[in-house]
Amino acid sequence: MAAVATPGYLADRAKPKRPEDLTKHSCINLRFPTHGGLYVWEFERKGKQVNVRVEGQVTVNSTPHIVLAALEGLGIAFLPEEEFAPHIDEGRLVRILEDWCVPFEGYYLYYPSRRQPSPAFSLVLDALRA
Repeated sequence: MAAVATPGYLADRAKPKRPEDLTKHSCINLRFPTHGGLYVWEFERKGKQVNVRVEGQVTVNSTPHIVLAALEGLGIAFLPEEEFAPHIDEGRLVRILEDWCVPFEGYYLYYPSRRQPSPAFSLVLDALRA
């Protein structure tokens, strides 16, 4: 996971040192399309977990829109690091709270049985393994 902002956004504001500092910032919220709730940002450091309910003027329901809003300097964003990687590498976005952002464990695929999977399912599974 990564919390990021543009250098321009951070130029006029104190950089957050703890997850709780995010409440003083404009953050870009993610609304879950399936149940309408807002994502609570999850941080961890040295076994201590901290969940922060952030505020901001921008709320979207897809990760590409969060990346675009962050690039426009509309606030701090929080997503899996790979969503921001090219922009971090090129200096358009800067990581914050890096020591509080634990690695994303990845996605899991659950399926009912290993017996006789359909050809379509086997193709998807092979593609995911690659």
